[in-house]
Amino acid sequence: MLRVLALLVSFFVFVSVGTRAHAANDKYTFVLVHGATAGGWEWKRTGNFLSDDGHTVYRATLTGLGERQHLNSPEIDLQTHINDVVNLILFEDLHDVVLTGHSYGGMVITGVMDRIPDRIRHVVFLDAAVPEDGMSLWDLFGGRGQDPSRFSDGFMQVPWVKADTPPPHSVKHSIKCFNQPVSYKNPAALALPVTYVAFVPKDKSAEERAKTDKSWQRAVARGWTIRTFPGGHVAQQEDPRGVATLIEQSVSDRNKPAAKAAAN
Repeated sequence: MLRVLALLVSFFVFVSVGTRAHAANDKYTFVLVHGATAGGWEWKRTGNFLSDDGHTVYRATLTGLGERQHLNSPEIDLQTHINDVVNLILFEDLHDVVLTGHSYGGMVITGVMDRIPDRIRHVVFLDAAVPEDGMSLWDLFGGRGQDPSRFSDGFMQVPWVKADTPPPHSVKHSIKCFNQPVSYKNPAALALPVTYVAFVPKDKSAEERAKTDKSWQRAVARGWTIRTFPGGHVAQQEDPRGVATLIEQSVSDRNKPAAKAAAN
């Protein structure tokens, strides 16, 4: 009897270890979507670490930004950027995509989720906007940021956009990307497994941020997995290896039962 028990224990240990090893060796297709004023260049080092780990990586650059700044126009809107990522996935014929978005990129990937949920395996919001259906980025922030002094000729003006800086650098960003609402109502999109990651500086409290961060609160209400990572809003620039590992680990996250009502 003891010998049988020992054999059973050995079998389950073998299966368990084998399963973990298989998970560690899984290779994924990542599509990385940057934030406002940035470009795919901002995710180059993180993307390189993911590639070094054997994954397939696409670093999207949204129309008018990064190396596509020659296409910049005040007529570019959120839907343009959603189309950029949808078409990248469709024309590259990608499936089981791990879709990630940073900052404003959360608005973009929300629209992508709504359009082509069948192409997506997992979604990761990296310190990113989490909107409700029909909400714009300005709505998400309660209208803050619409100070007229911050805008000129249809573009947002921010201090880190400096025309004389050698590439790669941030560029001006069309206002229409921030005031256009996003669609998020496709049942298949609502059912996708999602991870919300808050980049939390070491001198800040995650608990305090959770009390005021509406995106965090919506993620909790939807039953998404919540993770935190030490660093500023561009932690991918500070610790690209750490962020790459975080994204890899997030793929195994699964949603919990959603709360009865999402935060507004």
